[in-house]
Order: sequence, then C-alpha cells, then structure tokens
Amino acid sequence: MAERNPPRPVKLPTLYDVAESAGVSHQTVSRVVKGETNIRADLRERIESAIRELDYRPNLTARALASASKHRIAAIVYEFLEVGPNRMAKGASDGAKEAGYLLDIVSLDPRDEQGIEESLSITGQHDLAGLLVIAPSDQVMELIGRVGFTLPVYIESEASPESSDSAVSPNHRAVVGVVDYLLSLGHRRFFNVAGPDGWVSARKRVTAYAEGLEAGGGISLGTIPGNWTSESGYAAGMQIPLDQGVSAVVVGNDQMALGVLAALADRGVRVPEEMSVVGFDDIPEAQYFRPSLTTIRRDFERQGRVALERLLAEITGDASGVSELIEPELIVRGSTGPAPR
Repeated sequence: MAERNPPRPVKLPTLYDVAESAGVSHQTVSRVVKGETNIRADLRERIESAIRELDYRPNLTARALASASKHRIAAIVYEFLEVGPNRMAKGASDGAKEAGYLLDIVSLDPRDEQGIEESLSITGQHDLAGLLVIAPSDQVMELIGRVGFTLPVYIESEASPESSDSAVSPNHRAVVGVVDYLLSLGHRRFFNVAGPDGWVSARKRVTAYAEGLEAGGGISLGTIPGNWTSESGYAAGMQIPLDQGVSAVVVGNDQMALGVLAALADRGVRVPEEMSVVGFDDIPEAQYFRPSLTTIRRDFERQGRVALERLLAEITGDASGVSELIEPELIVRGSTGPAPR
C-alpha cells in the first residue's frame, strides 16, 4: 500500500496578513505589537481585532531585535542547516567586537516563513547600524526587497559582493578547480549532488560545475538537488546512474557527501576504485569519513569577518579596512583516485 503524502504544514498568519486585514501598513501593526501608545484609537482597535481574528502570534526573535541601538548590527543566519554559515557568523561577531559594534545573531528556521518575514520587517524599522545576511535563500532575498530597508545591508552569498547568480566568487573558482582535478585523473562522466534549488550558493556551485565540465570536455549525467543533509545525500546517491559509466561525483557540501558515500557502499560501489567523491566545506569530521573525504576547505570565519568589514564600509563610507578573502583550498584525501579503466 503506497504511503500517503504527509500533510503540508499550515502557514501561520504573518504581520503582513494582519496589516492587510486591518487595512493599515505593516509598520503600524508592528508598533501596536511592540506596545507603543501613540496610535489612534480606531487604528489600534482594528489591528487588535485582526490579531484576534487571525490568531496572530508575534515572533519572539523579531521582537527581541527591537531593543537594538546604533552600535548594533543584526546578522540573519539560518540555523542547523550548514556548518559554514554558523562559523561565518562567529567570524563576523569577532570582527564586530573589534570594531566597537555588537552583532545580534538571529538564527532563523527556513521552514518558518512567519519568523523570517517578521524578523526582516522589525530589523528594517529599528535603530540598527546595519544588517548582515549570511547564505540567503531566494525566500530571504525576496523578503529583503519587499521590506525596503533604509539602513545599510550586506548580503553574504558565496563570498562575493555581487548577489547575482552569475557572479564569479572564490568558491566558484574552487568548484571549477575540483572538476579540473577530476578530469586530470581521467574522469569524463560526472554526476552532481547539489544544494537546494532555492539557495543562491547552491545554484552558483552548480553553475561552476557545469562551466568546469564544458571547459574540460567532461559530461554530466545529471544533477539532483539535496537539502544540505546526509539523508538527502544518501537519497541522491541511490539514484546515481551506475549503468551509464559515472565515475566521479561532485557534491555541494560534506554532509551530503557523507550520505553519498553511504549509498555507494550499500550499492556495492568501491570508493575510490570505482567512484571518486568530492565534498565542499571541509568540516572537522571529513577526514574521519571512510574513506576520508576529498573536499574544498574554506576559511569560514575569515569569510564572515570580510562580510562584516564590507558592511562596515557601507556604514562608515570607508573601505580601507576591508581584508582580502583567502582562496578555498582543495584537500585531497582517500575518496578520490584515478578513473577506472
């Protein structure tokens, strides 16, 4: 008997929903939620009625941002998904302290659209010096455009100051370098396990993978998007078309690469004798995978510092203190070897 699809989560009402129902701006709704008293009585009554009718519950993280001052910077980062963004936030926090600022790190669950929407809305209304957004998804990018910030905003996306998908970053060059390395080992037929379609960084890595293959004469036998987790990497690894001669798999991050290695083991594929696998990030556990994982090492904390410095340059108008990024490094371990004959 086929399993029924689980029900989709119910979308909770947002601050914007209350504003639409009450016929007021979302800024006015936010002022009422925060307890401001200088609101016309009729507006307050309409808003409070809409809140009750929609059963709207303010997001606590967003409300906490309301206490920020001009020496505070808010950093938006997704929690629990990737090691890299959290380490970038650590580097940005250290850099902010050294510059005399306090970084408020706001961890958001990407499944909580209400929380994302409200946090961005509240952030745009309060007396912050600036906003740093780390590893954004399309959802966050769209909401940033909707809020219409008046404060300086810097979006860290694959370590590039540009936000377009076509921007060439150090990470882009690193992925192209991985493909070149595998081509030099004699691999010609590749497979790609990518990050989620809705993430800017994931799309950039897929673009770099395709460009590397085109330049070097390799062939891609497909790309499957995962969600950064080992579970999604395992599911993708079980779908690699082994009967089409794939001998190299390029994976969007190390956690998914762990899942790919497990899937290949369960399918009886020897790594690296029959299949080479490369990850991305060089998480601390990568060297303890079996076989140990060839991957791209990034200096996440420096990346976070540089992002913070670029934001401060926008805040102060002085770009003299912006550091240079360090190019990612290919770390060759046991999961790659010559293409099978």
